[in-house]
Amino acid sequence: MVDESTKLDKLLGVRTAGHLAKHRDLVTVGDLLEFWPRRYLEHTSDLSDLHVGKYVVAVAEVKTAVTRRMQKRRGEMLNITITDGSHEVDLAFFKAWGHKDALVPGARAVFAGEVGIYHGRWQLTHPAYQLVQGDLGDAATGRGPIPVYLQVKGLQNWTVAECVRIVFDHLEDVPEPLDATLRARHGLPGRLEALRGIHVPAAFPEVQRARQRLRYEEALVFQTLLAQRRARQAAQRTTGRIPRSGGLLAAFDARLPFELTDGQKAVGRTLAEDMAKDVPMNRLLQGEVGSGKTVIALRAMLAAIDAGGQAALLAPTEVLAAQHHRSITTMLGDLAEGGLLGGSEIGTRVALLTGSQGTAARRENLLQAASGDAGIVIGTHALIQDTVQFQDLALAIVDEQHRFGVEQRDALRDKGTQPPHVLVMTATPIPRTVTMTVFGDMETSTLTELPRGRSPIATHVVPADRAAWVQRTWERVAEEVRSGRQAYVVCPRIGDGEGSSGTNASPDDEEISTLAATADTDHHTDEDTDEDTDEDTGAGDDVAPRELASVYAVEAALRANPALEGLSIAILHGRMPPEDKDAVMSAFTAGRIDVLVSTTVIEVGVDVPNATVMVVVDADRFGVSQLHQLRGRVGRGQHAGLCLLITSSEAESAVERLEAVAATNDGFELARLDLELRGTGDVLSGRQSGGGKSGRAMGRGSFRFLSLVRDEEIILRAREDAAELIAADPELTAHPELATAVAERVGEEQAAFLDRG
Repeated sequence: MVDESTKLDKLLGVRTAGHLAKHRDLVTVGDLLEFWPRRYLEHTSDLSDLHVGKYVVAVAEVKTAVTRRMQKRRGEMLNITITDGSHEVDLAFFKAWGHKDALVPGARAVFAGEVGIYHGRWQLTHPAYQLVQGDLGDAATGRGPIPVYLQVKGLQNWTVAECVRIVFDHLEDVPEPLDATLRARHGLPGRLEALRGIHVPAAFPEVQRARQRLRYEEALVFQTLLAQRRARQAAQRTTGRIPRSGGLLAAFDARLPFELTDGQKAVGRTLAEDMAKDVPMNRLLQGEVGSGKTVIALRAMLAAIDAGGQAALLAPTEVLAAQHHRSITTMLGDLAEGGLLGGSEIGTRVALLTGSQGTAARRENLLQAASGDAGIVIGTHALIQDTVQFQDLALAIVDEQHRFGVEQRDALRDKGTQPPHVLVMTATPIPRTVTMTVFGDMETSTLTELPRGRSPIATHVVPADRAAWVQRTWERVAEEVRSGRQAYVVCPRIGDGEGSSGTNASPDDEEISTLAATADTDHHTDEDTDEDTDEDTGAGDDVAPRELASVYAVEAALRANPALEGLSIAILHGRMPPEDKDAVMSAFTAGRIDVLVSTTVIEVGVDVPNATVMVVVDADRFGVSQLHQLRGRVGRGQHAGLCLLITSSEAESAVERLEAVAATNDGFELARLDLELRGTGDVLSGRQSGGGKSGRAMGRGSFRFLSLVRDEEIILRAREDAAELIAADPELTAHPELATAVAERVGEEQAAFLDRG
């Protein structure tokens, strides 16, 4: 019996199976069946899209064939020109024997080889080929279009296709996760038929039908998993948190110096309703940069305190945690000085816990959390260590959720004597397809409007090779500063300087260990492990690598620039001692620093209303959404913001990305663009680019077949069907093969990125 768990060496032999396992991680029958063809060849192929080093598989016709004696060695050489009807490629065989009788003018074949250039013309040297007799349907693939797979070293494309056919010859059936009702509802073929349609289609319409089936199946399995999670969460019970009247929340609202937007009011009402229930809240709050999420979170924390509980705020870095602590204590005023001389009678305390705190300060903050004196506890991952205890944790808030894995969020949740209400926040707008997948087990609230009086940010691209433009950039910075405002300058590297051991700095502050462990090692920025660089942004489009701007080098250049003479310039990066970072941020917030040269440590959460201009050096090294986040640090007060993106890149795709950022302030539009550029896997899992075995082989991210860019309707249908299935059969007792597929999905992903929220 052959099934999807059968090892390929049993069917294909040790040598062929060895190549598949070594080069594409294909070990079992199921692995090979999920190794989708990248494309399919028609009667002829397009030979226009070639470049040196490209491995090409193409159907073409022999136009000319000439043999000649070689001058410096024995034997004949065969020179052939093939054509697709519009473009030509030369073939060179240094031994004509065995080829000259087959490759005659008019013959058609599938050719495979690496592209080179000889005498200014494209050339394949000694390519592999397989003749096509008659119609394409008679090709060696058996019938129908010719599948083209990712290259497997040591095997030709048609050998991989032959391996698939051998598997189908021995495979009688495969598990069927979709019942007949679902297949009929959506007009989908059975799974075995779909797999045949992918690998050995009789016609192109079969390929499309098969793809639709397998994409829907993957979406349904995933949405069923999320539906089960939602059902389990709905079955949990906790204490409803109803705030008392005349408490902290009412006092805070009465002294707010501005009016909440309609969106803030609506989200506030939703959170109050959720927290009043005996089912734990599990909500995602997303919104535009500067849309006022911190105020909403603070009001929810005050409501939790007024209901007799405590609130915890988990931040990814010390800089962001300290910023939250400063801004919250400032907004609360004497309400944050409960029990202190001059503090409010109804006040509470706001504690801060970070890994770099001194022993005395840490002991004091731990005591405030455990005794309940601190109604609000803010911290980095130090907050979730075993030594941290709460008297009654009612609300857990996770800021910048994409920096945290399942372990961190669960560890914070476990601090409650009963399940706390959970709110996760992201300052990065999220496309709808991502919301339905990564955060499909959560309710979602969205803020789209900016606080009243907030001015839009003007963004411009500055080519680094235009020296006058670059100098005008720094003059513009000086003009803003001399008008009483402040500026950020952001660099992709720390560089060499006191306190830095070189260019390859460690992650910023206490960057979350889970994320650091899963980060791709191909990324080369110094700061937060969640930063977008080469792979995310396509920055590798540049023909040659270049020295990237560093904090220390740029600071030195700015000090030497006459336009900035007399300005107070300081640096900030993640390798600095925590007390130095805090001192710099405090000085910048107080207006004692004019220009802050920084890495992306200031990307989120930093709120200095007087900062109006930002210059991003080597801006092409950052992702679209990250640039949107960075520029959100300026224009947060009464004066308009300005963002200048300096780039040395001449790559068309890099310039297009920057121009897209400059063209709009709509974060949701940019999030969709970022999804298209970065792909499914990167958005789903931060830096994780691999799903299953074929996911790695195909580079498709955490989904093997499904695209979050293209397949929104499929995901939506699957979500509705999954909800219906789980409502009727929570444990999938009547759907055992779907239950098995769901369990396998959990095993593959280990549920890690499911809890990114």
